[in-house]
Amino acid sequence: MGLINPSGEMGVAGKGMIETVAKAYRDVSNSRSTLSFFVLSYILIVKPLNTLRDMLWEELMLESALLYDAQGRPIRQEHKVASHDWDEIKDWSKRVYMPYEVSPIGAASSPDSTMRSAKVGRITMTRFAYGIPVNIKDWDMDSGNAVVLTTVGGKARHRTVGHEAVETGYGESFVVDCSRTDYYVDFNPDHLQVNLTIPHAVLEQVCFDTFGHIPDNRLWQFKTGLGGRNSSWMALMEYVARSIAEAPDRIARSHIGRHLEQMVCLHLLNEWANRAGYDLDNPVNTLAPGVVRRAEEFMAEHARGDLPAMPEVARAAGVSLRGLTDAFQRFRGYTPSQFLREQRLQGVRQALLQCGTGLNVSSIAADYGYIHMGEFAKAYRKRFGELPSETLKR
Repeated sequence: MGLINPSGEMGVAGKGMIETVAKAYRDVSNSRSTLSFFVLSYILIVKPLNTLRDMLWEELMLESALLYDAQGRPIRQEHKVASHDWDEIKDWSKRVYMPYEVSPIGAASSPDSTMRSAKVGRITMTRFAYGIPVNIKDWDMDSGNAVVLTTVGGKARHRTVGHEAVETGYGESFVVDCSRTDYYVDFNPDHLQVNLTIPHAVLEQVCFDTFGHIPDNRLWQFKTGLGGRNSSWMALMEYVARSIAEAPDRIARSHIGRHLEQMVCLHLLNEWANRAGYDLDNPVNTLAPGVVRRAEEFMAEHARGDLPAMPEVARAAGVSLRGLTDAFQRFRGYTPSQFLREQRLQGVRQALLQCGTGLNVSSIAADYGYIHMGEFAKAYRKRFGELPSETLKR
């Protein structure tokens, strides 16, 4: 058990430390030696109190996340913050994470759940515990979300490859892109998580804006632990939690939230890529054959105006259509058509962000070959998490 329990009260470890200090004080008070008094005072009282202070300060950062604002008032939630009902918990977790299958482990069958959430731009931060040991599996890929689970109480056991697993304790995180791979996790009865739900599209956008490309599945399908006590990742998580406490509503809807969103995604991508052995600054380009690079250059140049057909792209790259498709699948993890579609959407987005007076969404979309505005708006929202009209208003 941690110093602080899921509801925000003093935990077993914290109470135990205080009881130890109180006993030490009684022992020192009964000592007749002045030297013994001062020495024992330091060893048995001052030092433990300093340790308690440091432990409380460190653990309070995340263990109290989403409970209170900077003025000590409870952070308002638009949903129940606790439940013993499986259906209520399922409905909440479906909205903040995605659909998945959960089952109790052992004799305990009635949950005692803690449920809190806050938006940080398009990221959702949650404070969550089932209150009993559970297994979770079959996360819905179609929801298009990655999750970063940070343990701040108890233990979690995350399956990686085959039957191998990573166990996380206090301050340790685990990242998995549920839109690209399967995921199984077991939580012990004392577990408490502070998690992030990040749309895959947001991660792709940050990576494209920063590094000029979108990683393939060698990154997205890699499941790994990260963070740990005193790590930069934990410091960032604590900073996000503090920012929410200071301005819960502004963090959700303002430019501050988008700034934090970008910080979190960029830091996560770097940590993730380092552990996956994926070089974000020079990804697979050195391995990709010239045919792929020539095709990409041709499609990037012709993403606006009259769009090239794939046979035309293949001819420009000097290869057959089948050879082009096979090369993209092998070295990029997607098809040439998907690359061209991405270039078009990125072109529209950049044009909307830089749009001057006299232009509108329809005219910009038409420049990139979009005729049916309804289908375009749907594809744009799926890719970027917002409507093109919302991008235009920035």
